[in-house]
Amino acid sequence: MKFGKLPSLAGLTTADFPLPESHWHFDAPPSQCRVYAGGTTWNIPAWVGSTYPEKTPRRLFPEAYSRNFGSIEFNATHYRIYSESKMKEWADATPEGFRFCPKFPQIISHFRRFNNCEGPTDDFIPGLLALGNRLGPSFIQLPPHFAPKHADALWTYLATWPRELPVSVEFRHPDWFVGEQPHWNRLAELGVGAVISDTAGRRDALHMQVTAPHVLVRFGGYEGDAIDAHRLKQWGKWIDALEERGGTSFHLLVHEPDSIHTPTTCTAFAKELAPEKREACITPDRPYREPGSQIGLF
Repeated sequence: MKFGKLPSLAGLTTADFPLPESHWHFDAPPSQCRVYAGGTTWNIPAWVGSTYPEKTPRRLFPEAYSRNFGSIEFNATHYRIYSESKMKEWADATPEGFRFCPKFPQIISHFRRFNNCEGPTDDFIPGLLALGNRLGPSFIQLPPHFAPKHADALWTYLATWPRELPVSVEFRHPDWFVGEQPHWNRLAELGVGAVISDTAGRRDALHMQVTAPHVLVRFGGYEGDAIDAHRLKQWGKWIDALEERGGTSFHLLVHEPDSIHTPTTCTAFAKELAPEKREACITPDRPYREPGSQIGLF
């Protein structure tokens, strides 16, 4: 994730990375929150022999990935709208309990900027439905230049989105984070989440505005730096507060350089969770395991 990426954390300490106060825009009875962690792609040949079993062919990467992580930030859907059959094929390759978090097609968010989007939206939704119970929250990544002054098109679009399909919005333009903003309550009224970006160079995007029971955190890691461990520990503790407020799901979507370190970061996060949440974080069908240990070739 290039958004907010610093070249290094040199000169910074854990004191520079507090988790800000949370702002809750929904309230529900306490609930059990499902916790997931994953990366941004399964297409990492360097994982073969460590995260993936030896000699895993590319065609089995989706299955190998889904047995090591609880969810995936599914960026493929940002660049192309896939057929129902292809989406179902991917879903069928994953175990019960795995979740896809698809990114909205760029034709909707970036090219048409939410205007005249009935066609691509109608094409996109069947693919989401084809994921069945593997579908987690989808998310809309706004372009960097999409400011609050452009919000009317976004609100009009979100008002037409099916409420039974959970969705979140990632804001990037700095003006979204300045002062008291009405859009957080507007999201809550629509049942829409606000993606939280935990990235070193844009701490304003760590806004902690919780507008829906489903929470997506995009985490920019630094390959196991001690500051990363501090940040992950804070998120592990914060989930207790989310449960008290009625949160139902939490996804930590990890971004590491070339994704090589993603398994280690997800494992470090899992260690911060209670055992019953740790299993769901990794995936319900198999136990937690140390990085580098092998799974059998299926």
